[in-house]
Amino acid sequence: MRVLIAADENAWGGLIESIRQTMPDVEFVASAGHAAESLAGFDALIPGMCKVDARLLATADRLKLIQQAGTGLESVDIAAAKQQGIMVANVPSHTSGNADSVAELGIWMMIGLARRHQEIAQCLAQQRLGQPVGLGLMGKTVGLVGLGGIGKALAKRLAPFGMRMIGVKREADAAFAEKYGLDWVGDMAQLPQLLEQADFVILSLPDNAQTHHIIDEKALSQMKPDSFLINLGRGGLIDKEAFIAALENNTLAGAGLDVFWQEPPDPNDAVFNYNVIATPHIGGVTDISLAGNVAGVCENLRRLRDGEAVDNRWA
Repeated sequence: MRVLIAADENAWGGLIESIRQTMPDVEFVASAGHAAESLAGFDALIPGMCKVDARLLATADRLKLIQQAGTGLESVDIAAAKQQGIMVANVPSHTSGNADSVAELGIWMMIGLARRHQEIAQCLAQQRLGQPVGLGLMGKTVGLVGLGGIGKALAKRLAPFGMRMIGVKREADAAFAEKYGLDWVGDMAQLPQLLEQADFVILSLPDNAQTHHIIDEKALSQMKPDSFLINLGRGGLIDKEAFIAALENNTLAGAGLDVFWQEPPDPNDAVFNYNVIATPHIGGVTDISLAGNVAGVCENLRRLRDGEAVDNRWA
């Protein structure tokens, strides 16, 4: 069995080599860059961030499975794959440890922004003790936009901080709020209410027709001027032009970004000129989540090889 991995050989913190070691009888081919030119001669594809559209799928001559090493399938044309009889599957974040790792990164960003991370090195260099004066998280309000695996993991971890938690998801859910300790969980129509109340807004949504640019100029104007925005979902959730303007005009205090409009981002991007904690899409790149993703990917490849039903199918 031959499997194409649409990523550089050393991408994803050693995940490719771990997959090879787990399944030494399978041939894995890594492409150059996060892309693929042809699927001919391959039985399965691990797409990563590669755009898998009808044009690319037309090059497949024996492809049976598109298996994501994680949850994100926004770049895969699932309908086109289904039409060609190609299965599409992922590794759910709550089973791989991915959601837990992403949530931890989000909380690290919250603390860094609250404690004025940009000023700390300068204070040390100038031997100024007891500065800067930061914000405590206790009593602050955090708005969780998206309450899937990552949202749930955040709620579990934020509860001991003594923060007030509110959230929105596709449908209002009082039972969810009670179970996870949120004051309220509304539908997406209540996003303005969340933005008006929150000191920290954390995004953990996929980027699709319903969520693209969900944080636009209007949404940013509804946020408190001393609030922070953290994006753990996808870059397209935020209107970049409006976001930069809010930082420039000090109507947004700062942000944490693990995802970008272009990936990898340009090192000279204007976004890095502001109070932004930026990480190179590493929310799910930990020993725990990598091991979980390797296990999930290899289990489905084994099932494909052995003629068994594939788990976590979307098509």
